[in-house]
Amino acid sequence: MSEVVRCSWCGNDELYVKYHDEEWGVPNYDDQHLFGMLNLEGAQAGLSWITILKKRENYLKAFQHFDPHKVAKFTDKKLAKLLLDPGIVRNKLKVAAVRTNAKCYLEVAKEFGDFSSYIWQFVDHKPIVNDFKKMEDIPAKTEISDRMSKDLKKRGFKFVGSTICYAYMQAVGMVNDHVTTCFRWKELS
Repeated sequence: MSEVVRCSWCGNDELYVKYHDEEWGVPNYDDQHLFGMLNLEGAQAGLSWITILKKRENYLKAFQHFDPHKVAKFTDKKLAKLLLDPGIVRNKLKVAAVRTNAKCYLEVAKEFGDFSSYIWQFVDHKPIVNDFKKMEDIPAKTEISDRMSKDLKKRGFKFVGSTICYAYMQAVGMVNDHVTTCFRWKELS
């Protein structure tokens, strides 16, 4: 029986492997999921993704499953209470950014009909399939993530630098950056 070949970044951690096998790189068009992942990628800034992945259930609970209508109404008192929650990253700017991003999200959804239409426009509404042979070949950011970052910032979003945007694009399947030897690359191509 041959061993399954995966991207090396997921290692052997059960949670990481599950995320790699079932979610990373899978095109997702669900507005609430897209909003949640944008905020989780922002929370990850300066930390490892596994740290955020292990806290994801806590984030979902703390931020009402990333329902932007509810999060946009969070009071300063509610945000202060969240800063006491050890289940999330207790960074004042990152916590406040989720509320800010919810308000910006609602404006974008109003303008474009939904958030998915807005965010997927950066890749012409279809995933980019890359054919990287080695992890070292995968960029940290691209011209597209630069444009996305610039536009999100212009609209008031926080924690949306180009590197965060590219990680987001990978996470929600806007790009398939599984290495070509990974079993998921072919499945998602």
